[in-house]
Parts: sequence; C-alpha cells; structure tokens
Amino acid sequence: MGLIFRKTVKTGANTHLNISKSGVSETAKVGRVTLNTRGQGRIRIMKGLSFRFKL
Repeated sequence: MGLIFRKTVKTGANTHLNISKSGVSETAKVGRVTLNTRGQGRIRIMKGLSFRFKL
C-alpha cells in the first residue's frame, strides 16, 4: 500500500481544482458527466456506479 495525497478546492459552481502528487488539474461537471484537463471523463450511471473514459 502507498500513501495517496489529493486536495480538492472548489473554484466555482461546477468546477474544482485538484492538487495531487502527480500535478494539478481542473474538473468541470455538467449534469452526469465530469471532464478534466487531463483528457479523462466520467459518466455517473447511478449512485456509487460510474464509467470512466479517456477523451
């Protein structure tokens, strides 16, 4: 097991700034879809279940 560091700061109504060991990224949520600046996305299917994809 390894130690994981992640800090999330809310920057707007539907946007967050994510700070982690691997760098900084911005995340925007539109409805059930979440997209980030690293070219990844996530679709929320239902509570606790989502589908992750690359753009």
